[in-house]
Amino acid sequence: MKLQDEARHKSEDVSNSVLADVVLALQRRIEVNHQFDIPYLAGYSKDGRTVYIDRHLPRTMAWQGQSVKLAPFLVTHEIVEKSLLDQLRLHYLHAHQIALRTERDAVRAAGVSWRAYQALMKRNEKSIDEERVRAVPRDLDLTPYRDLEDFPVLDRLVKAAG
Repeated sequence: MKLQDEARHKSEDVSNSVLADVVLALQRRIEVNHQFDIPYLAGYSKDGRTVYIDRHLPRTMAWQGQSVKLAPFLVTHEIVEKSLLDQLRLHYLHAHQIALRTERDAVRAAGVSWRAYQALMKRNEKSIDEERVRAVPRDLDLTPYRDLEDFPVLDRLVKAAG
């Protein structure tokens, strides 16, 4: 698909339609993998070409009688975060904050309640202390865990990937 074809909607203002185009464009650029245990629900490969979503997270949520896919919102978050880390060398906390706001706006642009979405995420987020990390991708980017100095989780990830 040509780059100009991805921008189906046009606006210089804040636009839900343009943001929906962005979410689709981001999904086209990476592979999504649901086969691993990923603390904090999602992560990305070192090269940024794969977004990993925890295998236990439901793939959809019910919203107003519809089944809404969760991956597009998580992919948006992870790609924005990874890009800010790699391209601008931001600290994880800063990249995460921008990515979280982008994810929130993508959820809202899709007509889904951010509160309902967040509630689902929180219900599915395992306590970090309880996380049984068994299957970890060898190319998982560990930058978030290092920047947060989350050494217990980092240690479990390294051991499980080894």
